[in-house]
Amino acid sequence: MTMFKVSERFACRVLGQHRSTQRKTPTGRSDEAALTADIIALATQYGRYGYRRITALLHAAGWTVNVKRVERIWRREGLKVPHKQPKKGRLWLNDGSCVRLRPEHRDHVWSYDFVESRTHDGRKFRMLNIIDEFTRECLAIRIDRKLNSTSVVDALTDLFILRGVPDHIRSDNGPEFIAKAVREWIVAVGAKTAFIEPGSPWENGYCESFNARLRDELLNGEIFYSLAEAKVVIESWRRHYNTARPHSSLSYRPPAPHVLQWPASPPGPASPATPALAQRPLMN
Repeated sequence: MTMFKVSERFACRVLGQHRSTQRKTPTGRSDEAALTADIIALATQYGRYGYRRITALLHAAGWTVNVKRVERIWRREGLKVPHKQPKKGRLWLNDGSCVRLRPEHRDHVWSYDFVESRTHDGRKFRMLNIIDEFTRECLAIRIDRKLNSTSVVDALTDLFILRGVPDHIRSDNGPEFIAKAVREWIVAVGAKTAFIEPGSPWENGYCESFNARLRDELLNGEIFYSLAEAKVVIESWRRHYNTARPHSSLSYRPPAPHVLQWPASPPGPASPATPALAQRPLMN
């Protein structure tokens, strides 16, 4: 400014600039490159996650960063935000339809449904997905080439032994679920069935939402060369879903961050205090 014989204050006022612009060199944050690299790595690993869920994963990894900064980097790097699904209205009926049954606590309402996929050779396999509607935890995914009412009873029996019997079990009207032997056995162990209205899959929305995440995040991007490989990969994804994947309905916390380790049963007869389950029904 000396060559014009004017003060810095006067020159900045004429130019409409703050005086600090003449003294400080703009620099980015020291951790910007590392944070950007981690965001890109997570977006690559979890291709169907948006920046909000990526932010939750960064928090779990130890980063102290807000969602606005992650969004800024996300858009600057040209990362794709998954399209939002259109909202669906729920059907509220006056006849006591199970859509009115809202989960109020853990093991209050379970729901289950089937999903189909194929191995590389074109052969179909089925998955029986069982979830706890309150915690959103996926309790089990039973996988086989064919699953019938006997498979439903077997899967539920294993869960009843580990977790106890829920108050209600919600499902659609598939033949495996409405089989007389299955319905009678569920009632015998002390639970109640809650069948949705035919043609109304949104009444089983918790399970349908889980099925969509399973297909979108795993099945659509994997090639299974054998049924055994499918069982291993899907079980690994189920554990990740329960313990690490941020869930938007749970304030971006995973459904079951702490996995219970069930102790091995001691040898010998069961303790008299152990409640006995009803005998499995015989399937014709």
